[in-house]
Formats: sequence, C-alpha cells, structure tokens
Amino acid sequence: MKRIISISLALLFVSSFVFAQQKKDKSKFTEYEPGYYQNSILKDVRAVKKKMTSKEKYKHFQMDQSGLDLPNKIDLYKKQWANPSISQGNAGTCWCFSTTSFYESEVYRLSKKKVKISEIYTVYWEYVEKARRFVTERGNSVFSQGSEGNAVARMFKKYGAVPQSEYTGLLLGRKFHSHADMYKEMNKYLKSVKKTNAWNEELVLSTIKDIMNHYIGVPPTEFKVEGKTYTPKTYLKDYLKINPDDYVEILSYEQEPFWKQVEYKVEDNWWHSKEYYNIPLDDYMKAIKKAVRDGYTMSIGGDVSEAGFVRSTNCAIIPSFDIPSEYINDDARQFRFSNKTTTDDHGMHLIGYMQKDGKDWYLIKDSSSGSRNNDEKAPEFGYYFFHEDYVKLKMMGFTIHKDAVKNILKKFK
Repeated sequence: MKRIISISLALLFVSSFVFAQQKKDKSKFTEYEPGYYQNSILKDVRAVKKKMTSKEKYKHFQMDQSGLDLPNKIDLYKKQWANPSISQGNAGTCWCFSTTSFYESEVYRLSKKKVKISEIYTVYWEYVEKARRFVTERGNSVFSQGSEGNAVARMFKKYGAVPQSEYTGLLLGRKFHSHADMYKEMNKYLKSVKKTNAWNEELVLSTIKDIMNHYIGVPPTEFKVEGKTYTPKTYLKDYLKINPDDYVEILSYEQEPFWKQVEYKVEDNWWHSKEYYNIPLDDYMKAIKKAVRDGYTMSIGGDVSEAGFVRSTNCAIIPSFDIPSEYINDDARQFRFSNKTTTDDHGMHLIGYMQKDGKDWYLIKDSSSGSRNNDEKAPEFGYYFFHEDYVKLKMMGFTIHKDAVKNILKKFK
C-alpha cells in the first residue's frame, strides 16, 4: 500500500510539473472589421442594401497569435499541383469547390493534364437530385445549399463533368456566385409542392431546372475540347480519366463503430450516405501524414469557427486554453461533435505540408471569403495554414484516392 501511495504521489508531482512547464497561449477581444466578403463579394451581388447604423462594434474572442513564429507562407510548404484558389462567392458551395479542386489535382497526378472543371455544373445536378429525393420522401428530406464532398463523385458518376469554360454559372457579367435568390425561389416552390401534395416528380424537376436556368444558365450537353467533341460523361471518362469509384470517404468519430462503413450524421449528408470508412483518430492522423508524404492531396471538412482560427494570420491552432495538445483524443473530438461545438462547417482542399517543432502544418486551399482578407496580390491569398492539432480535433473527414489508404481499407470487411 505504501508503495502504491508513493507511486501515486510521484505521478501527481510529474503531472503538476508538466502542466507548470506547458506554454500558455494568450487570448484577446478584437473588433470585427469588414473583409473580403463585405468589400468584394457583397458589393458585387448587391446583397447589402443599407449601411450599418449601430455605433457599437462587434467584438469576438480569439487567440492572440501576435509574436508567434507562424509558418504562414506558401513557399515553406512541400505542395502538390493545384489550380489557383478561386472564390465560391456568396453561395453555400464549399463542398463542391473544395472537392472539384481535389479532382483537378487528381487529374494532374494521374495524367499530368492541367484542367479547370466547372463546379456549378455539379451544383446544378445536385439540386436536381435534392429535389428528386424531396418528392420521393414527400418533403421529409433536406433541401439546402450545403452538401458533402462525396456528392461530387455521385454527380460525376450520374451526370459527368464539363470544363469551367463551358459552364461558369455566372450570367450578366457577374464576377461572384450568388445563389441566395435562386435557392429562396426553389425552396419556396418545394414548400408549396408539399403543402398542396403536388408530388409530380417530372413537373417538380422541370420547374427546379427552369428556376436554375434563369439564374445560372442551362448546362451544356456537348462541347469541344482540343478539337474533339465530348459529352459530360465522355469528358469525365475519356479526357479527365477519372473513375468516381476510385475515391473513398474517411471519417473518425466515436458515435459509430470503428472499422465499419457508417453514416455521417450531419444535415449536409442529406441522402444519408453510409459509405464513410470510420477509423480511430490515431489511424486517421497517420493516414493523413502518410498520404501527403506520398504525393496525394485530399478534400477535407470540419469546423472553422474556433478561437484559434485567426483570419488575420490565416493560421488555425488549438490554443492551450482550449485543450492541451496531449489531451486531444477520440473522446475530446467526439465530446465537441456531440455538444455541437464542432460542426460540419466547411470543406477545403489540403494540398501540402511542412514540419515545424516536430509537428505537421498543412497548406489548405480555400474558396471562402475568410481566407481572402489579406493582400489580394500575395501568394497566400485564398489559403489557410492548419496545425496538425487543429486537424486532429476539428477536421472530421476527408475524400481521397483509395490507393492512398489501401492499408486502411484492407481492415474493413
């Protein structure tokens, strides 16, 4: 018994020493200042109709990253080829922009072709499929702007893909996407369908297409690339040479069994896909670390609304006042998902990495306005820099080529 007490006291002493030695991050309240979203995107779509009249400026709590040696320069990272970052504008389409960017990098990795694929073509057909399920389920299905990264493979498989030059979704000289009015009109129409029990699928889908045709144009059915005529399906298969079945979804959360394919239970998984390979957090992080070193990129998604995610530096860190690094595990991750402090906020494209002080940092290509509050001419415009602890705690899943995780897939029956 005395020996046990002595050991317990020794462990308590060591634990106290560790906490005493740990670096403590600082925080601060900062005044909210208009950024790229207000100064560029909203100006273009004319979404702001009157100026703010409140004299009190909004303040938000965040980590004070001043004085830190942050690796927020692109040239510090070993990166794979990707197109320059572009804006998704005022549309809830990060799921498509991030994953389309990922597939563009895949085309280059596999065939060395540099292509720009239309995001809005995929978005168009995703809305059609959402409306179809809304009818099938008699209104008991989510119809929103959001979706998940694996929706892109679903739409590729069913509808193919087209070059950006053939279908931009930008009419009347618009520079930025704005789907708010289009979505409002479609949603209002579907609510009327539900109210009147007018479950005519052909009529509903025709009306949804008519609304989108007005706002974002009619998608092409045939086009030429390098002098050869393609349809969306032959362009995907013969020119891009992408097989949607070669791509998998890796997830890590405790609420479903590990080493099983499960449903990711978030609203944006509106079709209740159960194709997610759910693995423990340690395996999840090892998979990411190995994949980036083997030359792969991935579409990755999770929460971007944390105190340690600072837009003035574009760096995402888990501060010590949140949770010590060594305590980030499956339980900490699930705790935040269950109490909704980790949400399915945003999709991005992870394209590179570097190592600093024994930890990975990841280069994140982004389509949102948050990554565009720095110098528009700087190489870092449209990019984030994620510490591996941030990925470990807050990024819930990723889309990747199956060859990058074949050792993981072998463990599934």
